[in-house]
Order: sequence, then C-alpha cells, then structure tokens
Amino acid sequence: MAGRSARGGIESPFERRNDRAVYVISVAAELSGMHPQTLRIYERKGLLDPARTDGGSRRYSQDDIDRLRRIQELTNLGIGLEGVKRIMALEAEIKDLKDQMQALQEQSKVEKEKIHKHYRRDLVPLSQAVVLFRGTIKG
Repeated sequence: MAGRSARGGIESPFERRNDRAVYVISVAAELSGMHPQTLRIYERKGLLDPARTDGGSRRYSQDDIDRLRRIQELTNLGIGLEGVKRIMALEAEIKDLKDQMQALQEQSKVEKEKIHKHYRRDLVPLSQAVVLFRGTIKG
C-alpha cells in the first residue's frame, strides 16, 4: 500500500523516510558505532524506543540511528544517562515549541494579509473623498 511522501504526493518505493524502521539491531549498532548490548541498555533506560516486528524483533529507523549518535555525543561529554534523557527531552520540547511558533507566525501572516486586503477594499480614492466647502463659517 502506497503512503504519502513528505511532499504530499504518493510515496515512491525509493524515497527515504527517516522514521521507517528498517535496520536490525546489528546493523543499527554498526551504523551508530555501538555494541548491540548498548542499544538494549538504552532501550531499557528509556532513551530509545525501536519499532518491533510481529515476532518481537527490534527494527531501527534512521531517526533512531541519529538519536543514538546524539546520545553518544552527550555521554562522550561526561553526561550520565539520566542527564542525557533529560537533555534530549528538553531538545524535543524546544523543537516542538519552535514548530508551534512557526505555525503561529504563518497563521498570523495570513490573518494580517486578510486584514490588509479588507482595508484596501475600504479605501476611497482621494478625488472622491474630498468635498470642498464653500460657505461662510458663522461663529
């Protein structure tokens, strides 16, 4: 069954999606430069949540591999796994907030354009708006 691509069209079988779980644990370990047991530990600690086949085998996506590399960066800096977990949760929250902010900015821009179109429609040309007053002012 064909899915939708990131660009909104029908997904090509050759199109790469970063969330498609395709790698077995040995390949994921090799791609991330880690031992398979390390991946199991990270999963047990809640740092990683690979997809599972119907038979229960783990399958890793490119997003999972990128996550593993980020975990490795942080642990190489001397940060413990609980700290890594918290940092990654905060990074995900920041990303979500930035996405929300961008969506609101786009929505605001559309609304602003609607208001400006409405104003332009209500404008009256100066030649029609000016009425000369020829009378005397009594006061």
